[in-house]
Amino acid sequence: MKFVKLQASGNDFVLVDARSQQRDWAILARSMCHRHLGVGADGLLLLLGSKLADFRMRIFNSDGSEAEACGNGLRCFVKYLLDNGLAPKKEIAIETLAGIRKAIVLNAAGRSGLIKVSMGQPGLKSADIPLSREQGIAKLLDITPIIDYPLRVAGSELHLTFVSMGNPHAVCFISQPVDDFPLLELGHQVEHHPLFPQRTNFEVVNIINRGHARARVWERGVGETMACGSGACAIAVAARLRGYIDDHVEIALPGGGLGVDWDGQGEVLLSGLAETVFTGDWPEESSN
Repeated sequence: MKFVKLQASGNDFVLVDARSQQRDWAILARSMCHRHLGVGADGLLLLLGSKLADFRMRIFNSDGSEAEACGNGLRCFVKYLLDNGLAPKKEIAIETLAGIRKAIVLNAAGRSGLIKVSMGQPGLKSADIPLSREQGIAKLLDITPIIDYPLRVAGSELHLTFVSMGNPHAVCFISQPVDDFPLLELGHQVEHHPLFPQRTNFEVVNIINRGHARARVWERGVGETMACGSGACAIAVAARLRGYIDDHVEIALPGGGLGVDWDGQGEVLLSGLAETVFTGDWPEESSN
């Protein structure tokens, strides 16, 4: 089975053209994404046909769970289409679990491609995230948007802003440098907190100025990653809701920078480079 390894700001993926294949994709994702025993990746991308758009994308996290949305994965998906002559036009519509997402190719030259994708409108209601109503906090959960919600984990109180980008995000703005934040200790506990019945992605953020931020991300089903496209979008939405930024922000993540545009009402736009790393063959006996 042929595959391609791609990355966007260090967020890396294995992509398989699954239009004529059937597998237990959750099991395959765990095998292929394993950092020591497989190819190594944050997730598995599947290229599929679509009756609603030009193509359909499914994404499985490294733990085998299926994700609704992934901005960096979407840009890597488009890079694959460009590399293989499947997307001759500059605007491409892609079906995902979170809905139809449009991608615009800004620069396709060379090994890397500069690609902008629409990530849809953010969800800000409790039901959009979703949040559990079994925590005895129904009144707070009826507020929209939910900003600075106090959540205690491992003796620490985190003040979270909740955003759905088709998948759940809890954004925490902090004054200490993000590099010093104990993300490896607290990330798993936030992801699996009972407040989040479908678990959550978790971002810690330093605001540098009205056009720049620095962040680290704990991805649901993966752990800490070098970047997260939907996470960058959630950060931009949360920061604008709090009045920290203007319509455009550049977000520095460990794997590189991402640009996000949001006018406070419409769709969130994510832009950045996507790169093909290598191609390979996965043994058939390892595919099940």
